[in-house]
Amino acid sequence: MIRGVFSVRMWAPVGFLTSLAYCVHQRRAVRAEPRRAENQHSVDRSQLELKMVQVVFRHGARSPLKPLPQEEQQAEWNLQLLEVPPQTQFDYTVTNLTGGPKSHFDSFDSQYRETKLKGGMFAGQLTNVGMQQMFALGERLRKNYVEDIPFLSPTFNPMEVFVRSTNIYRNLESTRCLLAGLFQCQKEGPIIIHADEASSEVLYPNYQNCRSLRERTRGRRQAASLQPGISEDLQKVKEGMCITSNDGVDFLSLFDNMAAEQVHNLLSCPTLQRFARMIERRAVDTVLYVMQREDRESLQMAVGPLLHILESNLLKVVDPATPADKTRKLYLYAAHDMTLMPLLITLGIFDHKWPPFAVDLTMELYQHRQSKEWFVQLYYRGEEQVPKGCPDRLCPLDKFLNTISVYTLSPEKYHTLCSQVQVMELGNGE
Repeated sequence: MIRGVFSVRMWAPVGFLTSLAYCVHQRRAVRAEPRRAENQHSVDRSQLELKMVQVVFRHGARSPLKPLPQEEQQAEWNLQLLEVPPQTQFDYTVTNLTGGPKSHFDSFDSQYRETKLKGGMFAGQLTNVGMQQMFALGERLRKNYVEDIPFLSPTFNPMEVFVRSTNIYRNLESTRCLLAGLFQCQKEGPIIIHADEASSEVLYPNYQNCRSLRERTRGRRQAASLQPGISEDLQKVKEGMCITSNDGVDFLSLFDNMAAEQVHNLLSCPTLQRFARMIERRAVDTVLYVMQREDRESLQMAVGPLLHILESNLLKVVDPATPADKTRKLYLYAAHDMTLMPLLITLGIFDHKWPPFAVDLTMELYQHRQSKEWFVQLYYRGEEQVPKGCPDRLCPLDKFLNTISVYTLSPEKYHTLCSQVQVMELGNGE
């Protein structure tokens, strides 16, 4: 481990101040802190002004990433599932993070197209069910931030909205559908979706290109299937499906097929339905074993760079020196289930359920009109959450920053860490 890489920062209170202007407003903050301690549970919400919203979401429903080994147990993935609902059509352009041209998709897309499913679809393709899910999520955001609160313009405005996605086609198309629902296919300027190269992508745990993270998790997925409880349950399900023990099927592949079939009402294997709850629970157990949720360094490498992005967006808004054209009202990040799980863990709000298709984690930033204090409000699946280290659902910004600072990694520290070879200890599933 690199000395200093995993040091924890502590944020000063952000009452009458911004985190970046602490020294200027320090005296006022000291006076404000006792008052906030007394009234932190009785904030007058009518005095709160919404300043920014950040949404990290999973793509919509798709076909499985890998079919089950026996064809008679595979669902029929008909090409009609690819028909685009008219209301979701919305033109967009994909660029790199600096606005330059983007000519090809992530290497994952090439891998998916090598797997053709029964019925004609490829693995991992967004379906019209997924498109409708994302459109519905966009409509919910429209109700929250256009209709109920006049925060966003009713039409897409590139000066208000920043959009980033992994460079995987189902995510780009999911983002299109969300924007179509949010802005009802109306726009005042071009829709730009920013995407990074696979080699430096941080919107998912980058096991392929983060060498240190790959070394830490090497062999853990296979080892997870051998753990007491998981092993016996896996054998029970495989026997019910007449699957041999050496075919590479684990709870992750079983759950992936089951979840995709359920949301499309494609019931191909009664055994999957009979053991549905067990399969989801053991799939989650498998991921937690692979990630080693108590291993802070692995969580940092998995989502630390994304947390740094979210943190930086917060700090830009609270810094009075930030030019108006350097911030946006809404930040959208199209990610994956394997992004959201460690993200929820670091925030202390993981419910031990697999993040479903089209799920969203929404972060709102408020400022009190009178006291000028800053607060963060989190929602997962549309429901209010209390992040770890926060006294209430409405969390003082400094406490929220302290929570995520444990896991946040700057790009420099992340790239330095990823280039290191970890000396693994015995007993970690390697």
